[in-house]
Amino acid sequence: MIETTSPQFWRATLALCLASFIVFANLHGMQPLLPMLADSLERTELEISHAYTIATLVLGLSLLVYGPVSDVLGRRGILLMTLAGVALTTLGLGFVDNYSSLFWLRALQGFFLAGVPAVAIAYMGDEFSRPALVTAVGLYIASNSLGGVTGRLLAGAVGDWLGWSEVFLLLGVFSILGLLLVIRLLPPSSHFSPVPFRPQRMLMDLLGHLRNPVLFIAYLIGGLNFLIFLNQYTYITFVLAAEPFNLSATWIGLLFLTYLTGTFGSLISGRLSRRFSAPLCMAIGIIVLMLGTLITLLGNLPAIIGGFFINSFGFFLTHSVASSWVSQQAVKARASASALYLVFYYVGASVGGFYLHPFWQLAGWTGIVAGSILIFLVTLGCAMLLLYWQRCGRVITTA
Repeated sequence: MIETTSPQFWRATLALCLASFIVFANLHGMQPLLPMLADSLERTELEISHAYTIATLVLGLSLLVYGPVSDVLGRRGILLMTLAGVALTTLGLGFVDNYSSLFWLRALQGFFLAGVPAVAIAYMGDEFSRPALVTAVGLYIASNSLGGVTGRLLAGAVGDWLGWSEVFLLLGVFSILGLLLVIRLLPPSSHFSPVPFRPQRMLMDLLGHLRNPVLFIAYLIGGLNFLIFLNQYTYITFVLAAEPFNLSATWIGLLFLTYLTGTFGSLISGRLSRRFSAPLCMAIGIIVLMLGTLITLLGNLPAIIGGFFINSFGFFLTHSVASSWVSQQAVKARASASALYLVFYYVGASVGGFYLHPFWQLAGWTGIVAGSILIFLVTLGCAMLLLYWQRCGRVITTA
């Protein structure tokens, strides 16, 4: 097994972190370009947001495919194949000239984007020792947020400088170069053992998780919170691009630096959940989300930026605790339980535009805030229900 002291550990970890960086840079790089794309392709805010979130929808659903297939065929080949698909579809996006092509290429890209999240940690579990796995997973998760933030910053700056088509071409070239590095760095699997493909057993495991109310409520918390959180960033780009702010894509891209407080929230989530209980930490995170959202109603730029800094901390605190909670509460088939959490997570993000758009049409950003608070009240109620069940002894208590 690969140990932290071996050169292979750093080669493999760097390769997986780079793969993750590529995936999330491509997934989210489009977000600060949405006002520019809407003007260029003559589409409404809702329509252009669909071209962004269709990738998250397909990504979430595809996780259920890649996980079982990788158990049969292996991890490394799927990871490299899907990275190649990401690079090629991103290059293709640089040549589209109509909305339909943009939408369906993003959908295809979402299918390829799912490969790395589905198999990267499974590869680590096969090849790394337990101490090495813990270290590598922490670095890998950090690369997720770093890729998303960098992709958005790069897209905003290049979009202003050269145009949105050139953003996709640049991301595509970067992805090809990154793929070549991953091929060179990532060691072949040495400890992978294929298992028979048993779709009936997999389906029964998934149904069992959905019937477990403790898990199902955690899935709702993750999915509904991300439904709001990701799409708040989408709609605020249109607010900042219009009067009285008139911000360029470069400056809009800088807004995503607010994700950095989320990194801090993730880092302290484990310590807080051990001290105060996981459901209570979820509830605290949701209350913080509500506070940050309400602060943006002040309407000035510092308040908007400050509100999103607060939002990011609250969201990632809740998300980190909820995802860990799922792993703790699943009595069997923990991998499929965690995969199902991610399905709710990404599918939630993809349907947020449908939910929030009527609020946007009715009252602009004030409407978005109202729609957000309604959902946060639901997830806060879910967290309080989990807290009640925990105090009644209906859930697994971990140290």
